Amino acid sequence: MSHEAISSLIPGSKIYFIGIGGISMSGLALLSKGYGFSVGGSDMNPSERTEMLAENGIKIYNTQESGNIDEFAPDYIVKTAAILPKNPEVGRALEKGIKIFDRSEFLGLITESYDRVINISGTHGKTTTTSMTSLMLMDAGKDPTVHLGAELDVFGNNTVRLGTNKDILVSEACEFKRSFLQFRSTTAAITNIDHDHVDCYPTIDDVIEVFAEFLDKVDDNGYVVVTGTDKNISKSLEIARGRYEKAGRAFPSVVTCASDGSDADFTAADIEFKEGLPSFDIVFKGGKIGRASLRIPGKHNIANALIAAACAYLNGADPDSIIKALNEFGGADGRYTVKGKYRGCDVVVDYAHHPTAARVTIDAASHMPHNNILVVFQPLTFNRTKLLFEDYVISLLPCRKVLFSEIFSDREINTGEISSKDIADEINRRGGDAEFFESKEDLKDRIDELIEPGDIILILGPEDIRHLGDELMVREGR
Repeated sequence: MSHEAISSLIPGSKIYFIGIGGISMSGLALLSKGYGFSVGGSDMNPSERTEMLAENGIKIYNTQESGNIDEFAPDYIVKTAAILPKNPEVGRALEKGIKIFDRSEFLGLITESYDRVINISGTHGKTTTTSMTSLMLMDAGKDPTVHLGAELDVFGNNTVRLGTNKDILVSEACEFKRSFLQFRSTTAAITNIDHDHVDCYPTIDDVIEVFAEFLDKVDDNGYVVVTGTDKNISKSLEIARGRYEKAGRAFPSVVTCASDGSDADFTAADIEFKEGLPSFDIVFKGGKIGRASLRIPGKHNIANALIAAACAYLNGADPDSIIKALNEFGGADGRYTVKGKYRGCDVVVDYAHHPTAARVTIDAASHMPHNNILVVFQPLTFNRTKLLFEDYVISLLPCRKVLFSEIFSDREINTGEISSKDIADEINRRGGDAEFFESKEDLKDRIDELIEPGDIILILGPEDIRHLGDELMVREGR
């Protein structure tokens, strides 16, 4: 791990991002421009995101050719994990001896540049928790810099916010390909640990181990904020404590959260639901901080709110700011986002592509006002779908109706071993009701046949299927 800071790069130098249209990469490009660098980059898939970057004065190339490197003449390259060594831009950069950073390594440079760094990790809930924490600190006047995995309306529908000082950075920290091991933390949060990214972590024990390594990166005298009832987190903590002891280091202060009535430092009390939306008291070590009323549904968002409150409180946010931020938070893009009405139905999109996330999101929707729920689902990556096949079936079997789109993956080759149709067939074999569609147009036509006014159309999965929500809005206006 590099312990350089972003300030170690040549001031005013040129940075070129390969795969600049990605959620994280586009945000890092914007931050880099804000730090005073000259920024450009390439992406094979033009999008609203690349258009936004161009509008912000960032040079965008819609091809990936060696000549782009010659023309832009960067001092540094940042590339995503999906970019292969044979990429022509990477090849040209190597020929010219240009320093190349992986995305996570570059974000690691940024984490070294701030006095306080709050890294929020976990299999589920990272984006929502990071958003909540950031808004609490903003309301408290702390002016944080923020790096998110989704667009946020209060950031001008961007994924990042640049503070005016180098005091606090709040960042979403993903475990994919061990990327969060590049990040320094003064506060490290873990929302939960589940088996995911199976191409990197064959077993749940591998996931537990890497989260323990993540805790190794916390500064001395730092904080670890965790869900106290998560057994896998407890195992990670135990492994991490052993490493600290072996290294002769004092373990960071552990702050626990629990929303199920268990003992913890931060708890939720007097939980009530009104039309699916939760209200609850936030209690810290027996003292009431205030009462929050969320605008986003689901028990899981109570848990997210507690983690966020703990992270913000430990970094100077006052109780009033914590409660105000929670009461006003409308959700990050793609996290239980209500796109609008289609033929009298609420159209909701959510990134819930993992079986656990799908289950809690469907449960959250079930408590919202509705007649019936029509679930549209797309799994993400073939390896995950193959390994977690039974979990997908169990999570989706209780649904009244599930419409499947084919598995999406932009980092694997489809070998034909697994398909969404296999999940649909198994659900039907067990007495459920599922259908598979190869064509998005056929899928939209089937939605038209099934829905009635007052239903919820719940679209779950990666961006590829969430676009369907926008397409239904367009169809509504035709």
